[in-house]
Amino acid sequence: MEAQKREFLRHTVATVAYRGAKAIKGAPAGFAGFKAFETTRTPLEILAHIGDLFDWARSMAKGETVWKDAPPRHWKDETKRFFAAVKAFDDFLASVEPVKSPSEKLIQGPVADALTHVGQLNLLRRMFDAPVCGENYFKAEIEIGRVGEAQSAKRAEFD
Repeated sequence: MEAQKREFLRHTVATVAYRGAKAIKGAPAGFAGFKAFETTRTPLEILAHIGDLFDWARSMAKGETVWKDAPPRHWKDETKRFFAAVKAFDDFLASVEPVKSPSEKLIQGPVADALTHVGQLNLLRRMFDAPVCGENYFKAEIEIGRVGEAQSAKRAEFD
């Protein structure tokens, strides 16, 4: 049963990578600093936070609880950090090391939070007049372990 939970968690992480890659790819100049309202985070701050979430998830999976607010860098750097943090977490999940936090808690905490923030990036893209094309994600080719910037080009996007 634990192996099934681990695989489901890895699939969920791959889903974040797929959707995150789509939200990040082709972001226009100026988008990183876009402020929808004075109290909202910028896309750059959101992307940095997602990196923090995956660092935190990996620490909890290892049996620690280390939270660190990393200061946002440049968009390209945070994009690299996003994929590196997701990969590091997935690599740990793919290893033989025991996962010391319940998969359900990792999903309901940092992983679900990351999905929420990817949705925010998509919303902000639309507000910035640079929307991401909608897609039938049920048909998406999301694969366990495919957590980098290179995602499947086969998509069921809406016109």
